[in-house]
Amino acid sequence: MLSVKNPIMTGFFPDPSICRVGNKFYTVHSTFAYFPGVPVFESEDLVHWNLISNVLDRDSQVPLSGCQHSQGIFAPTIRYHKGTWYMITTNVSDQGNFIVTAKDPRGPWSEPYYLGESTGGIDPSLFFDDDGTCYYIGQRPRSAGYRYNGDCEIWIQTLDLDTMQLKPDATIVLTGFQRKAIWPEGPHLYKKDGYYYILHAESGTSIHHSVMIARSKNVFGPYEYCPCNPILTHRHLGAQYPVTCVGHADLVDDGNGNWYMVVLACRPNQGYTLLGRETFLAKVTWEDGWPVVNAGVGHLEEVVTLPYDGQPSDDVPQCKTYTFDTPSLPLELLTLRNHRDHELELHAEEHIVRLFHRCDSLKDCGEPAYLALRQQHWNCEFETSFIPHFCKESDCAGIAMVQSNENHLRAECYPQDSGVKLVVSLCKDGEDSCLARMDLPAALPIKLKLRVEGLVASVLYQSNSEWKPVISDIDLRSLSTEHAGGFVGCTLGLYASGNGEDAGGYSDFERMTYRELPSN
Repeated sequence: MLSVKNPIMTGFFPDPSICRVGNKFYTVHSTFAYFPGVPVFESEDLVHWNLISNVLDRDSQVPLSGCQHSQGIFAPTIRYHKGTWYMITTNVSDQGNFIVTAKDPRGPWSEPYYLGESTGGIDPSLFFDDDGTCYYIGQRPRSAGYRYNGDCEIWIQTLDLDTMQLKPDATIVLTGFQRKAIWPEGPHLYKKDGYYYILHAESGTSIHHSVMIARSKNVFGPYEYCPCNPILTHRHLGAQYPVTCVGHADLVDDGNGNWYMVVLACRPNQGYTLLGRETFLAKVTWEDGWPVVNAGVGHLEEVVTLPYDGQPSDDVPQCKTYTFDTPSLPLELLTLRNHRDHELELHAEEHIVRLFHRCDSLKDCGEPAYLALRQQHWNCEFETSFIPHFCKESDCAGIAMVQSNENHLRAECYPQDSGVKLVVSLCKDGEDSCLARMDLPAALPIKLKLRVEGLVASVLYQSNSEWKPVISDIDLRSLSTEHAGGFVGCTLGLYASGNGEDAGGYSDFERMTYRELPSN
């Protein structure tokens, strides 16, 4: 037997979709305004997951110009059929629902097949029936008239795989389980023992989030809801329960009769969430033709026991250093929106990544020079070493912790006559507050560290091989979902900007390190 701790993917990995091909499992997740989009993870045991590609790794696939942090790519679904991989999702900032395909989940993935404005809505999914027919299922505002906020419907439509266009047979199948249901969304379609099943989320992606299921003998319905709905939720456990906002699920079997569910949820700290929505795992059994999630438990478990052999998950605190000596950037590194080549250059022979001091800053909905990792632990450190090449007084470089363009923390170095000036600023609701200002020695490279301990942060710099504090006890609650809103978690990254001017400056970052710290 093998055990895995929940969440199986820590940090900002929301809206999980899963499928199995042979003895391997694959997941994808929403990325919103971050680029590249839609990471693909692979596992043989649901415990050890490897990031093997990003589906949307070209600007032509995922135009994100000008989109807000919580716009862009919503709720992807991954499926496989007869040698071809399919990923369907929505770019809410561009042309809506689209499909990309590949012969290998490692890519390359195709250019988008857009499904047209007629689909509308979000959260599309695909299902391949026994005869090879492909069905599209999605969510959209109620076509008979939008009576209240969140009044939506789920519908099914046949997809022509030769033309990648929908046939004119759209059929509304569900409008939600509860009376005056809000946001029935994230639908997935399955077939088991002669029944078609629709699994979907309901009640929004916050504290009242839940998972519902319905079934029918006919793919176009009528569907009956499970009498035990919701089949999974934590809303009845209260806002102080360690895991909240449980919903947006997908089902998978292992080929040996065992079923599982991946689902998003949050782990707030004192009522505030910095990590975003994470991916959790649950076991599923079937009773009287309906799925039962974690039978006898009724909620997500901290540890999931699986019927597989292998090594347990590693409890050693995570630590990873990037030295930029590889031909391409690691798959897990993110930028904001498009035009990555305009923001940075990788110089593997020199072991640096160069960030240019362009016009855009983190306060803009543009393409700032920001190279980031997801925050995956409540207690962590992020540090870097860099050499700035300033051209103007407006040039800056350093590190940042970002929830959105309106809510983030920056530790920036600016040029001055002798050495550099370090400024720590907290942007809250679009307004900057200067938290600390310090003259740093002229010695290069500059070494900065951001330490996060729960809901507070500290900024440190290194002098004579010793880390010294610049400021401590920075209140991070304004970077939480509860304050800033939206669907993303925080990222930690390298940052450079010309703050409205593009004068040719740049900074060479020699390394970046993310380190999990022991829990308090």
